[in-house]
Amino acid sequence: MKKIWEPAAQGKITKWSQINPAWPQENLKLYGAGSDSGTFDYFTEAIVGKAKASRGDYTASEDDNTLVMGVSTDKFSLGYIPLAYYAENKAKLKAIAIIGGEKSPKKNEGVLPSKETVENGTYFPLSRPVFIYVNEASLARPEVRSFVEFYLKKSSQLVPEVKYVALPAKAYEIGLEHLKKAKLGTVFGGHSEVGFRIEELMKREGRVE
Repeated sequence: MKKIWEPAAQGKITKWSQINPAWPQENLKLYGAGSDSGTFDYFTEAIVGKAKASRGDYTASEDDNTLVMGVSTDKFSLGYIPLAYYAENKAKLKAIAIIGGEKSPKKNEGVLPSKETVENGTYFPLSRPVFIYVNEASLARPEVRSFVEFYLKKSSQLVPEVKYVALPAKAYEIGLEHLKKAKLGTVFGGHSEVGFRIEELMKREGRVE
């Protein structure tokens, strides 16, 4: 994956056979998120090793439906999209199993994306938790606090409706505790982390049982 997507591949890695001589000598057409997307930032950091470090000669779009259309109409294309869009288009797309390396819970085994592999952390390092951060001053406004409480209490029910993967119930309980105590800061210490698993989050919050 890095050989395909790293900046050095631009204009040079253009055929599948350049990745593996046993693969077809067909043009490699790539699709992915635009550079303003959080998906782009995370994917490049996870695959290339540095956020925003990517070859530029690929079809980039902020519209994931455009990416789905591009990949689904070209046999020799490759792209990355959020799990929600893959789930909606399984009949058009083929998911590729990822071997996550030494830090992966399944070191030498290809893992496909799914609700289960995201929850258990085995779809590594291409799954990540998504957080909500609230400005302290804004939280003093009753309507903001009310919204955040609703968000945390109802997320486990609402998140699956948009085909994202809900966090464990305890994670939302922790969020509500932090809201009640007006706890500031983050368990990340101001640094992004690739392949951060839900279990690790719970441990950092001291709530794994």
